[in-house]
Amino acid sequence: MVTASFATSLSGLDFLSAIRDGGFPPAPMARLMGFSLVRVDYGLAVFECAPDESAYNPIGVVHGGLVCTLCDSAAGCAVQSTLDAGVAYTSIDINVTYLRPITKDSGLIRATGRTTKPGRRVAYATVEVSDESGTLLAHATSSCLVMDKRSSTSTA
Repeated sequence: MVTASFATSLSGLDFLSAIRDGGFPPAPMARLMGFSLVRVDYGLAVFECAPDESAYNPIGVVHGGLVCTLCDSAAGCAVQSTLDAGVAYTSIDINVTYLRPITKDSGLIRATGRTTKPGRRVAYATVEVSDESGTLLAHATSSCLVMDKRSSTSTA
């Protein structure tokens, strides 16, 4: 909760840059799942993860939940990077399409989230997940509710 307490006191881009640079610790979920925020810019967030067998499902591949969570993080943070101080977001939905199986042998995977439409009430983002060779493993679309924490409205 220490990191979360700073989330609306800075612009989204400044907040995420501080996490990337080690000024704030990453979200507990990112630590749990081994995600690292490696790049952030206005409308862009890139996470990396090197899944191991601890993320496997019973059929011997990385569980889709890890990939979905990675996509949710990249999409949400891409949207967050466009928000002013005092404005927050939460995911409304996410749709993930899995294109190839991911295993520990896939190595480092990268989720690149891009804001496709910032909005005052709803913002939209896309994510591409690829391996180190650039092979597309999954892609996702997401929408996020934008909430102005400076007032009781949900407009930014």
